[in-house]
Amino acid sequence: MCCFASFCQPSHNTSKIKPLVIGQVDELQSAVLSEKRVLNIYLPDGYLANDTATYPVVYLLDGGTDEDFIHITGLYQFNSFPWINRVAPSIIVGITNTNRMRDMTYPTANAADRKKYPASGHSDLFISFIEKELQPYIQKKFRTNSGKTLIGESLGGLLATEVLLKRPTLFDRYIIVSPSLWWDNGSLLNLSSTILQDSFSQKTSIYIGVGKEGLTPGDVPRVMEVDANVLADKIKQTKSKNLSVYFDYLPQEDHATIMHQAVFNALRLLNPAHKQ
Repeated sequence: MCCFASFCQPSHNTSKIKPLVIGQVDELQSAVLSEKRVLNIYLPDGYLANDTATYPVVYLLDGGTDEDFIHITGLYQFNSFPWINRVAPSIIVGITNTNRMRDMTYPTANAADRKKYPASGHSDLFISFIEKELQPYIQKKFRTNSGKTLIGESLGGLLATEVLLKRPTLFDRYIIVSPSLWWDNGSLLNLSSTILQDSFSQKTSIYIGVGKEGLTPGDVPRVMEVDANVLADKIKQTKSKNLSVYFDYLPQEDHATIMHQAVFNALRLLNPAHKQ
């Protein structure tokens, strides 16, 4: 385990320079994936000074320091300030990538995509890693409570959607941003799920955000905004009274800029008691 720090401006008085530490880097050897995975972990202020408090955990896909870890951590820290009190102080676990296309896609019937992305189609192993190795590791190592959030954007949003529909009880909050539902010609949108049944009993909140993003990749033309809306409408048809679904269209954002604003909006919408 090691810590990482920000860079400072040069100073003539180097004796006063100290690292600005915002988290720690951990490594987990995965038997499921047959590789070592790097985790960036943020612990909320006061964590080390309090031996009894427990914290919800946010699992962030694309969680590298050069991806979404730093700015998403900042959003959670900001929204947990006592004078804002929108979210509970949380542990953030950023999962860094090794092979994104492999981990975040399921097998596709599209021959052109199989040829273009030969390593794709192993999300089942990545989901198994999250369930059987990562979550138990974090729960054993840190003081966690039952709150678990999954955040994913683009291919990460595809993976988060797959977890929601196939293994919904792994998390009780889902923040899904601009999901790449074009994969396998939108087959996830036709998938049946236990969350649509009145017997689904876990309280679960779902945010789906999308910008003005237009046509998706792939041979069959699809529109990302339309697919995201279809997903939201599908989930809203649930017979369960335990699901809350929020759809958020952000026309001023595109696929490159959507993530930060969408997660900020999600933290507000998923915590309606703190609306201003």
